[in-house]
Amino acid sequence: MSEPPRPATPPGAPDTAATTTATATATAAAIIAAADGDGLRKAAAPRSQRVIPLGHPWRWVLTAVALVVVAQLAHGLVTNPFFQWDRFHYWFLRPVILDGLLVTLEVAAWSALFGLLGGIVLALCRLSRSPVLRWVSWIYIWLFRSVPLIVVLLFLFNFSALYATLSLGVPFGPGFVHFDESRLATDMVVAVVGLSLNEAAYAAEVVRAGVLSVDQGQHEAAAALGLPRGYQFTRIVLPQALRAIVPSYVNQLIGLIKSTSLVFYVSLLDLFGKVESMASTYPGDVVPLLLVATVWYVILTSVVSVVQFYVERYYSRGALRTVPPTPLQRLRAAVRDLRARAEIGPAA
Repeated sequence: MSEPPRPATPPGAPDTAATTTATATATAAAIIAAADGDGLRKAAAPRSQRVIPLGHPWRWVLTAVALVVVAQLAHGLVTNPFFQWDRFHYWFLRPVILDGLLVTLEVAAWSALFGLLGGIVLALCRLSRSPVLRWVSWIYIWLFRSVPLIVVLLFLFNFSALYATLSLGVPFGPGFVHFDESRLATDMVVAVVGLSLNEAAYAAEVVRAGVLSVDQGQHEAAAALGLPRGYQFTRIVLPQALRAIVPSYVNQLIGLIKSTSLVFYVSLLDLFGKVESMASTYPGDVVPLLLVATVWYVILTSVVSVVQFYVERYYSRGALRTVPPTPLQRLRAAVRDLRARAEIGPAA
């Protein structure tokens, strides 16, 4: 169809379309000119007119106080002769200390493994539909979280006074295989079992909280697909729950490493046990030996903390838009920020 003819403009009347087009063109030209003028003015503005971030004087005061305190502590550690740093260097890598360190690592590794496995089982029992499993797991967690670890270790150490022999057979009936408890429960076994039983109670709550943190829609979607419950847990629920489980459990692991010092009271000479044994033999080296134990525990927990950071960073990829920066990236950003402040300072 042909477009209807536009009515003719009477002679002497202004052309409305032409006027509107001219007005729009002039307005656009004015906007562009204003924008160009603003850009030129900003480019020509001196450095003194740039926006400077707001200062935080109290932050600087607290920073100065913290630096003074740290400097005082460092000065005391270096200049106080009673720390006996020469004896510290002598004992730090002695074979007797390294033997105790290996025992500490062995006890911590086995206890962490068995404690985590036991915690997963207890957490699944707490989430089970069976009331018996829920109550049994709850009572276990309540009991071992209430009793101090040293009491558990000493009770297991004296377990042979209650049961001289252990047997496998019919419940409440005859036993077919018998074990001598005093020979079976060595110092290493007592330490690992005691720490594992205690660790499982705390790991269970960590795992349970991580599983509950997963959105309920994920469970419903997995059930709607007809996936087996075991497959749902291992492939869908657990990978998402690890984001909440890893930080809390690593904190538990750090506490476990420090708790291994208690196995000295069940006659197992770990790092702390070796230090105590050497301190009783060399009473003049008590402080250097305690410093040796302190530094080694700090090294162990620091390594675990570094591993925790990178594991958290790995599992946060699906939850955050950008993963947290590494310590090296933070250092580079801080250097760039200091350079930028140094450039702004003289210009201001």
